[in-house]
Amino acid sequence: MAESRSGAAARRALGATGEQLAAEWYEGSGYEVLDRNWRCRQGEIDLVCRRGATVVVCEVKTRASVAFGAPVEAVTGTKQRRIRRLAAQWLRDHSVGCSEVRFDVAAVRDGRVRVVQGAF
Repeated sequence: MAESRSGAAARRALGATGEQLAAEWYEGSGYEVLDRNWRCRQGEIDLVCRRGATVVVCEVKTRASVAFGAPVEAVTGTKQRRIRRLAAQWLRDHSVGCSEVRFDVAAVRDGRVRVVQGAF
């Protein structure tokens, strides 16, 4: 049981590191990070960023290896639909005055961030 807990803790730490690196990538690219790990009953959005009138909802996928596939492959159609619903709720809850919403996937592996803009 302890092995399972330590494995879960390691995965959480890896995910948190990936989200931090992705947030730094957005900030370094001129975006303002509006929200991180926003939660509601239906789920969680990893990052919400803005540059100008564009709000970006970003799903961050961090992997230690590609043994289970590339990080981007983990964002299935079901996950995309959930993120879209969550984004609609986030936008209802926040007055950000945007004219465009974009959905990105940030793939983090070996400390490197690759952002697929407009991934879905």
